[in-house]
Amino acid sequence: MSAPPPHVTIVIHTDGAIASRTYRLPRWAVRAAVGSAVGVAVILLLGLALYLPIAAAAARVPGLVREVERLENDNHKIGELVAALDSAERRYDRIRAMLGADIVPDPVQLTATLPVAPVVRARPAGTPSAYETGLSKPSHWPLEEPGYVTRGQAAEGPASNTGGEPHPGVDIAVPIGTPVRASGGGSVLQAGVDAEYGIFVLLEHPGGLQSMYGHLSRATVAAGQAVDAGEVIGLSGNTGRSSAPHLHFEIRQDGKPIDPRTLVKEQS
Repeated sequence: MSAPPPHVTIVIHTDGAIASRTYRLPRWAVRAAVGSAVGVAVILLLGLALYLPIAAAAARVPGLVREVERLENDNHKIGELVAALDSAERRYDRIRAMLGADIVPDPVQLTATLPVAPVVRARPAGTPSAYETGLSKPSHWPLEEPGYVTRGQAAEGPASNTGGEPHPGVDIAVPIGTPVRASGGGSVLQAGVDAEYGIFVLLEHPGGLQSMYGHLSRATVAAGQAVDAGEVIGLSGNTGRSSAPHLHFEIRQDGKPIDPRTLVKEQS
């Protein structure tokens, strides 16, 4: 006689109850149930292990989208700044072309302990001088370098081109260190520093005429010195009440300013 198949007996007794419930299950069914439960648990754990990284990555997507949008906006702003810089460089190149030189001071020249000598141009032998000797009226343009007149003479009033502020001479934009020459022959009445004109030279000419050269970086003459027309009396600069390198050129008749271009007929 063969032995009965093994079973697993499960007894359930409820508190307070007299009878108990007994369940007899085949061992293979219990093993199958336990194996199925373990398999389901493993599947759930594997699902969680795979789902959690995906869920975390999905949660980061909106933040990444916002970051990409921010970077695109920054890139657009950078493009606008580059375009503005290119436009400013083109305008600067046009101004430099009008001046014939770079109006930005040379950093080497500004930081050098020794003065930097300006360019010297020799006149070929036998060529007559364009300047007369001795006393003469201020009739020559004070610069040999190409310049750009950025401000003309203006009398005080609403019709002036200076917003109502009087301007007794002309402003000529040139690089710092450009040689400034006497417009006429005479003597140095004053040479020094003024809050308005900066470093300046004031020449006295015959006929009650005077010529003023302001905003220099250096004066090369002293008060009482006699100068001929065309003689270098200083170097242009940006001193005094000045916002950019330029020469202030002024002519006075009996102490009152007149338009320099009424006497200076040379091509500037």
